[in-house]
Amino acid sequence: MNVLLIGILLGLGTAFVTSNADRTVEAGKNDLADMQYTFRAIAEDVLPVVVEIMTVEVKVQEMPEGYSWPFNFIDPEDSDAEIEQQEFETEGLGSGVIVRRDGDRYYVLTNNHVIGNADRISVRLFDKEIINAQITGVDERKDLALISFESERELSTAALGNSDELYVGDWVLAVGSPLGYESTVTAGIVSAIGRSGPENNISDFIQTDASINQGNSGGALVNLDGEVVGINTWIATTTGVSIGLGFSIPVNNVKKAIFDFIAEGSVQYGWLGVTIADPDSITDEQLGLEGYSGAFVHNIYADSPAGRAGVLPGDYIVSVNGNAVNDYKHFTREIGDIKAGDLITMELIRNKELIEIEALIELRKETDELIALTNTIWPGFTALPLDEEIKREFGIQNSLNGVIITVDTGTRAFKAGLKDFDIITEINNTEINNMLDFYMSINDKSNNYKFTVIRNNLEVEINLEN
Repeated sequence: MNVLLIGILLGLGTAFVTSNADRTVEAGKNDLADMQYTFRAIAEDVLPVVVEIMTVEVKVQEMPEGYSWPFNFIDPEDSDAEIEQQEFETEGLGSGVIVRRDGDRYYVLTNNHVIGNADRISVRLFDKEIINAQITGVDERKDLALISFESERELSTAALGNSDELYVGDWVLAVGSPLGYESTVTAGIVSAIGRSGPENNISDFIQTDASINQGNSGGALVNLDGEVVGINTWIATTTGVSIGLGFSIPVNNVKKAIFDFIAEGSVQYGWLGVTIADPDSITDEQLGLEGYSGAFVHNIYADSPAGRAGVLPGDYIVSVNGNAVNDYKHFTREIGDIKAGDLITMELIRNKELIEIEALIELRKETDELIALTNTIWPGFTALPLDEEIKREFGIQNSLNGVIITVDTGTRAFKAGLKDFDIITEINNTEINNMLDFYMSINDKSNNYKFTVIRNNLEVEINLEN
């Protein structure tokens, strides 16, 4: 009897297990089907707002008269051969996102490197119609461009999401025209956020493993709500094709740019008037910056918002309008997105104390104007701690104290005779033993500074007017 009862119970247990497993499989199938329908719906919504961009650039090259590669050969040392200019065209492909409509005019956001120096631009819509387009504005600092075209048709525009709400692990889809295969959709996750990019690009980046290849540049990275959260821009690769390291400009970094392009024809950046970087660990220690993140000020432009507000070389800016500064690139983006004429409040560390300063932001000048102002920056060089590694590298005796400098070409310091790798040991007869000594001396509001420097093991004196 007991044996029979045990057998029945075991049989029921097996049935329950089988039943639960079946339900688990069914639930899994339903989940996968839901995801499939979600991806399908996103593609249906987003594909019509992503266009393929085709560019043609006319280039001119000097060639010997009569030369026609590869059929003719002319001796390059033939000095009698006449030179003529020949035009040839290079074609480019990329992607773009329709982000705005004004009457019959539609605006497409893409990357600056997609447009390049194009002489002719056209867009291919989702339904294959090709329309000529014109440049509205370009911006090299964020690698963005806005082009426009006219159409009497009712076309969809993209829904722009909030890239600040992205988390690592979130599902995303990349939409664009990789290698010329228009209207391509790939899926992946957000692999990382806040990535640094190419040296001259001030944006941070969303990293994704959704496949991105050449031609995806300027296309959309979208979330599961079908909202554009990034503009696909570049890939890291050892092969030239996707290896799962794609990068997108967060959409929150481009919203103001879209408005500026349409209203002004260019991105209107805020300007404080400083040169900044991230401090090294020894500077952190010597200036009491440990435990903080921020942007370290090396130089101040004369007659700039920073100069008028009282910002000094050696200040470490840790917050803007109450928002913590992560690093110098983050600070550059924060200031750049502030409108000219806005008053900001900054917290900064100076001489190991936390202080607060207000500054009135100005419109950032053009690059050539900033270059022309190089002679106004103070002090005109970057100081670094004279640590043991530098002493070993340059063969400097261990007992020598001071700071080692690199000088910016065209500054007053450069014109006064200071040189790269000079070691400043005294300022106005005050010994300089570390970074704190240096910044306290350089900021004492003197009209004239006498630097005692060691150069090639010789002591040299340099006088510099402030």
